[in-house]
Amino acid sequence: MMKIYDISQEVFSCKVFPGDPQPEKIVIMKKSEGEICNLSSLKMCAHNGTHVDAPYHFIDEGKTIDEVDLNRFIGCAYVVSHEGDISAKDAERFLKEARELSEKSKIEGCDFYNRILVKGNATMTEEAARVLADNKIMLYGNESQTVGQEDSPEAVHLIMLGAQIVLLEGIRLNEVEDGMYFLNAAPLNLGGSDGAPCRAILISV
Repeated sequence: MMKIYDISQEVFSCKVFPGDPQPEKIVIMKKSEGEICNLSSLKMCAHNGTHVDAPYHFIDEGKTIDEVDLNRFIGCAYVVSHEGDISAKDAERFLKEARELSEKSKIEGCDFYNRILVKGNATMTEEAARVLADNKIMLYGNESQTVGQEDSPEAVHLIMLGAQIVLLEGIRLNEVEDGMYFLNAAPLNLGGSDGAPCRAILISV
């Protein structure tokens, strides 16, 4: 039986990167106050909660979120648990396991190694980022609000975004077992933006 996992944070109570603004809901109209409907607006950073980074986030000449091919956000994905720094050997292992599962699954056109989601308190290193970039994966996701060290995220972002890897940050995988899934992390279509919130889901396969 197909199961859907919501791996997104609730927006208004979400965790934010240090220094980013907390999302706000602004109530404009209330039925209880005699208005015709309930209506609210929101104020937030494009990188609040569960979101995706476009290359333009760190690269001036990089693609903005509306220019990134939607195929990168949607498709087969491999979830793997890891704690601590991710080494080059760890990244190679993730890809090897995902390739083996792809071969065993025999699901036509489903390459699980194209999208890697790491469950746990994991930090991408430059060496591991280069492995993923060299292997031309389409998307990398983690539970942290950023990829790499929180106090020095630039180097890892430049490597991965420079290789056109979509970065899916702030996901929640505590209810998801390691293995193969179908991912939909399509972003809001924010023209010219460096990133965008998304309602990321995994579907069992």
